[in-house]
Amino acid sequence: MTATELRHDWTLQEARELFELPFNDLLFRAQSVHRQHFDPNEVQVSTLLSIKTGACPEDCKYCPQSGHYNTGLEKEKLLEIEKVVAEARAAKEKGASRFCMGAAWRSPSKKDMPYVLDMVKQVKSLGLETCMTLGMLKEEQAVELADAGLDYYNHNLDTSEKYYSHIITTRTYQDRLDTLDNVRKAGMKVCCGGIMGMGEDEDDRVGLLVQLANLPHHPESVPVNMLVKVKGTPMENVEDLDPFEFVRIIAVARIMMPASHVRLSAGRENMNEQMQALCFMAGANSIFYGEKLLTTANPEADADMLLFKRLGIRPEQREQCASEEQEEEAIAEAVEYEATRHMFYDATRESA
Repeated sequence: MTATELRHDWTLQEARELFELPFNDLLFRAQSVHRQHFDPNEVQVSTLLSIKTGACPEDCKYCPQSGHYNTGLEKEKLLEIEKVVAEARAAKEKGASRFCMGAAWRSPSKKDMPYVLDMVKQVKSLGLETCMTLGMLKEEQAVELADAGLDYYNHNLDTSEKYYSHIITTRTYQDRLDTLDNVRKAGMKVCCGGIMGMGEDEDDRVGLLVQLANLPHHPESVPVNMLVKVKGTPMENVEDLDPFEFVRIIAVARIMMPASHVRLSAGRENMNEQMQALCFMAGANSIFYGEKLLTTANPEADADMLLFKRLGIRPEQREQCASEEQEEEAIAEAVEYEATRHMFYDATRESA
């Protein structure tokens, strides 16, 4: 089967027609495209660490880290490099191949850049792929990060240009596109996607995917987030997105960006196993795992490994990553834990 051609000239009408396909036809098409470019039973696994939490000056209406809203989140300073490296080492031991570091900044300051660059170098030395999300980047900052060895830079568009002003007013859509351009010019890979379920309509979801697919180069990683509603943010009471609509978004993203990793990202805590399995069938082949995704909950790593085991999915491996034997050992330990955990009381966990 010939691999699907990479296109950068999608029209809104073409994308709408994909969304309107019968559900089974859409999933079949997405899975067919997926198999042309990827092993259908491999999923890339990343771990995300917040290296600086809270007090962000931006007013993103979904974000508990914004200093504009009272969400009870404590402001934290930039983490010490040793703590970041320890977290990265633990993530690798649990099967992650990429370690992502996020800071609640509008953009990195001059005084913080040396620490950030050292983090990249030290995490990279562990044999992990590195990714950062630090807000907007100037050209020279992007070059510094690339020279330090940063593999990926995450900077989401969040939603369509038409709906964007309903979500954020402290930076423009063009600001985001400029950062993506600076990242590309510096030679780094791009991680860029959006958040679904923020009150946008289908045309906004179509518009976002067309914008991403028509970039000069498709993002190598496309995180598709389901809004995590946090008390204290303007979006705490927004209406839930239909689960089948979310799966459709994954499928259309896979068809329009066939060679990109499509990441099932924030919101997995609220998805049952069957919905996650449908997302994998629709072409999702990357996840974040671990107990937290920046500041919101994420399914525990052991539960993810158990789901992988049930679905016959393997974590995608890099050369420097954990061996197959270590991976099997981790899965076996997870299975044993699930089978016996009712026998123990974990005093470290808060009572319900």
